[in-house]
Amino acid sequence: MIIKPKVRGFICTNAHPQGCAAHVREQIDFIKAKGPIAGGPKNVLVIGCSTGYGLASRITAAFGSQAKTVGVAFEKAPTDRKTGSAGYYNTAAFHAAAEAEGLFAASVNGDAFSDEIKDKTLALVKQHLGKVDLVVYSLASPRRTDPKTGIMHSSVLKPIGEGYTAKNLNTDTLKISDITVEPANEEEIANTVKVMGGEDWELWIDALQQADLLADNCRTVAYTYLGEKLTWPIYGHATIGKAKEDLDRASRAINERLAAKQGQANVSVLKALVTQSSSAIPIMPLYISLVYKVMKEEGTHEGCIEQLYRLFTEGLYTDQPRLDDSNRLRMDNLELTPETQAKIEALWPQVTEENLFDITDYKGYNDDFLKLFGFGLKGVDYDAETDPMVPAPFVD
Repeated sequence: MIIKPKVRGFICTNAHPQGCAAHVREQIDFIKAKGPIAGGPKNVLVIGCSTGYGLASRITAAFGSQAKTVGVAFEKAPTDRKTGSAGYYNTAAFHAAAEAEGLFAASVNGDAFSDEIKDKTLALVKQHLGKVDLVVYSLASPRRTDPKTGIMHSSVLKPIGEGYTAKNLNTDTLKISDITVEPANEEEIANTVKVMGGEDWELWIDALQQADLLADNCRTVAYTYLGEKLTWPIYGHATIGKAKEDLDRASRAINERLAAKQGQANVSVLKALVTQSSSAIPIMPLYISLVYKVMKEEGTHEGCIEQLYRLFTEGLYTDQPRLDDSNRLRMDNLELTPETQAKIEALWPQVTEENLFDITDYKGYNDDFLKLFGFGLKGVDYDAETDPMVPAPFVD
């Protein structure tokens, strides 16, 4: 079939296998060009390994530190008539590249919140890695079924206390208008914390610890975004903000559990980028387009792989990590400089439908969005017949 992007709202419903492979290769080439990461990990588990920051974490560990990796993802396989998900093709491309360089890689496909997938993953870790020295928690899901109760909880993206009205870009129509988000009720807040907070991160670490699969001096990190004034109403004093508070709570709790092994848990705050998650959040497409515009002009723009390289070299594996008062690793420091934020805030009220492509870098935003699904990569013939059937990269 000839595969062209099918975009609906904030998602693309198909993916290009060769394009996804090219995108993975770009990131691998970046890490290899940087050279070995001193003191990096050797046995790594990435929970949420197939796209965005999770994929970049796995690439950085494998090709920057020659680490063995086990990954967990929940992806859709291709059929003769439909493409697989981008994460499916990304994982296949990662496996092919790792195998070519003699690096061990194994991946599990399924619901990482479930006990079944935890057990399956731990068995794989025990068989091939032994004890892990880095656990990356990078799950992004709108819902979670509690493995203990069987109850499914759904998250919401809402402010707390009072409604919030702000400028918003409709990425389907490129129309700009105010959007009002009504405040969450107590049940919605609790459900969002249940899905996006730190409980499942704790469950993974507990399971690994009980199975004696954590090495001495092991590290674990979970990813988050905090933002500044423009995004605070939707990220700070909001349901997501409550989930982020719970992530900090979980980090403290995990540190207590790991004390006997001299282990360390941190939340890592990363910069605003186009991901499958961020594109769904109100105001973020417009905000990120402005971030791209300003930071590219300043020469400080980074993608997922650049952020993760800095996390490894300036955060996880250095004697002087960049920590804030809450023990979070801060990789969003360039986005949050007062000068950068002042420029973004000055541009925000000026954006109209007529000047969108001049005042913002919406083109860069959209290009990166399509890249997530394997479209717009150099060297890929998108007019050629392409077989969507790529061998499954996941263990049975």
